[in-house]
Amino acid sequence: MIVHLIAIGNNMPSWVKEGFDEYQSRLRNEVQLKMVEIPAQARKKNADISKILKEEGQKMLAAVPKGARIVGLDVVGKAVTTPELSQMMAGWLQGGTDIALLIGGPEGFSDDVKQSFQQSISLSKLTLPHPMVRILVAEQLFRAWSILHNHPYHRE
Repeated sequence: MIVHLIAIGNNMPSWVKEGFDEYQSRLRNEVQLKMVEIPAQARKKNADISKILKEEGQKMLAAVPKGARIVGLDVVGKAVTTPELSQMMAGWLQGGTDIALLIGGPEGFSDDVKQSFQQSISLSKLTLPHPMVRILVAEQLFRAWSILHNHPYHRE
């Protein structure tokens, strides 16, 4: 299974790539993690945010591989624990399709993108910096995988 982490924003600081790469490399062949960056449009003083969201959303949906299950990472999504995420991962693996995890821009997602979600999960009620979310998601996917394989990384 390939998990495509599709995120608005590029040109991240080096610590983001290093953190993401660390957890990406820990995942085994059964689960591959790939990053897809969609450049964010400029948000000037009088920018039309709804137009920006729509255009970024179209690019984001175009980046979703055909047949992939679309999972939105959204503040209003279902809050899940790490063990619950591992059970989701088990289901995803059993389903045999790739996963597209979507991370929106500063204002979130357009309605078109939200309507494409087959699942929506929330990482936290806190507002998290988008660069950090990439690392957090990679770490949690590795942790979920480690639970499924009785790897000693996860301790309760």
